[in-house]
Amino acid sequence: MHRGIIAEIDLGAVSANLRSVKALADHSAVIAVVKADAYGHGAVEVSETLVGAGVDYLAVAFTEEAVKLREAGITAPIIILFDPDLRDILKYNLIPVLSDRKTALAFAREVERRGTRIPVHIKVDTGMGRLGLTDGPAREILEIAAEKGIVVEGIMSHLSEADLADPFFTKLQLDAFNALKMELLQSGLQIKMFHIANSAAVMNIPEAHFDAVRPGLMLYGYSSCDNTAKASQAAQLQPVMTAKTRFVSLRRLQAGTPISYARTFVAKRESLIGVIAVGYADGFSTRFSNNAAVLVKGKRAPVVGRVCMDVTMIDLTEIEGVNENEEVVIIGNQGTESIGADELAKRIQTIPYEILTSLGSRAKRRYL
Repeated sequence: MHRGIIAEIDLGAVSANLRSVKALADHSAVIAVVKADAYGHGAVEVSETLVGAGVDYLAVAFTEEAVKLREAGITAPIIILFDPDLRDILKYNLIPVLSDRKTALAFAREVERRGTRIPVHIKVDTGMGRLGLTDGPAREILEIAAEKGIVVEGIMSHLSEADLADPFFTKLQLDAFNALKMELLQSGLQIKMFHIANSAAVMNIPEAHFDAVRPGLMLYGYSSCDNTAKASQAAQLQPVMTAKTRFVSLRRLQAGTPISYARTFVAKRESLIGVIAVGYADGFSTRFSNNAAVLVKGKRAPVVGRVCMDVTMIDLTEIEGVNENEEVVIIGNQGTESIGADELAKRIQTIPYEILTSLGSRAKRRYL
């Protein structure tokens, strides 16, 4: 029997979330971000679904992720966001993002030396402080575009605060991106697409949509916006992953019995304690110790004691009729109750991205 988490991935929800993206940004192409194994949901299966639902581009972080998609038979255009490998770019017909002048010029000249041309996107840094041209980007872009080995298909940047309620810094980034766009257009350079919008900007900032948008988290049913629930509801997002596990044991313990390491929880009454087959080795963080709940028979069962490497203890005392064959839901719905990745993220002061990638990447997946 499988240890750890079973992740049920609802591919119909992926398609529905893509439709929500298209409804919000209906004049923009959609570049679906499927990096990090589609945020823990399975890059091949999710990408096949997105392509079937009419997505325009896929985007991954590293070339090896794109190679996996190509070898699975996915022929859609794939953008490499961070670290393009020239050999595989040419072999697998991929689209690199170039983020600095020196690398871009060397890349273009090597492509020309090989007697071919490829489309590229150029990244500019408008305030993220991570990657991208910063020193007179219009001049550098024109210099790169003059190289014969490449065709500059897109200009991109990345918003650092689109999920915050305060729009001040996002407006500065958009002003800088718009100014660059105008300067490039006035120079006569023909650019197919400008893109800067992540999921939060797709939902909340229409002026950031430009020619293409790059949804990631919202494709998987969540929002990172300050008002997460409101944003997700407005976009009609459907969580894609349900994470489940099973019982290892049910134990009736007397009042005064300590639970797990360091006695951080001591039973105050006779208690029914369930030991479930998930721990921090499965991505269920130790920060959930005495600080989370799971669903059993449609009710919340709190985590008690420290989360262990392979198992976690939950208090079932308030839930009647539990047996060892019950389904245990970590993320998802059961009866009228639900627990989302956003709730778990708030409990340990992190973001839904971390919850999904941590649980999903270690799980055995089943696709619906």
